[in-house]
Amino acid sequence: MATNQKKFVKISKQDLPLACPMPDYDDWDGHPRVFLPVDTERTTCPYCGTVYQLIDFDD
Repeated sequence: MATNQKKFVKISKQDLPLACPMPDYDDWDGHPRVFLPVDTERTTCPYCGTVYQLIDFDD
């Protein structure tokens, strides 16, 4: 049974390029793998709604 709970994941520059779902998470096969642009401090996956925050973002 799938849930629609949003997740919040902190990432760093070493996690780039960012693909969702990330292989280390339990829902790694929950939707097609998509690469997300990280041009701001936060980006959201259009499939699952996971919010990724880049913790070492430079303006």
